[in-house]
Amino acid sequence: MQQTTKSVLVAEDNAALRRVIGFALKGCGFQTTAAADGAEAWEIARAQTFDLIVSDQQMPNMTGLELIEQLRTSATNAKTPVILLTAKGLELEIESLRERYGVSAMLHKPFSPSQLGSLAEELVGALV
Repeated sequence: MQQTTKSVLVAEDNAALRRVIGFALKGCGFQTTAAADGAEAWEIARAQTFDLIVSDQQMPNMTGLELIEQLRTSATNAKTPVILLTAKGLELEIESLRERYGVSAMLHKPFSPSQLGSLAEELVGALV
């Protein structure tokens, strides 16, 4: 059985955290593409289909929720699962985000890289 590499777009404005996320996902066998903010992630996502998108909520130029709104109207990633990362866990309610934006899961910062990896595997594995 041939295993194909799954691709993940990571949108995170904190460079150190972006590297940690990329390292954790690569350790789980994912191929990652990184974006420094929501606008850059949107440009990348318009041209390429991903198996998963991991996005910070608070980013310059375009927030995570604005990015997800754009993704849901795109030809390439309208149905792609999204993990939203946030430091504002108490202000965001996952059920309303699922209904309004199609957010698959939300992780509160700080989170464990292994928790992110497991969640990514679970979400992408559900697609197979």
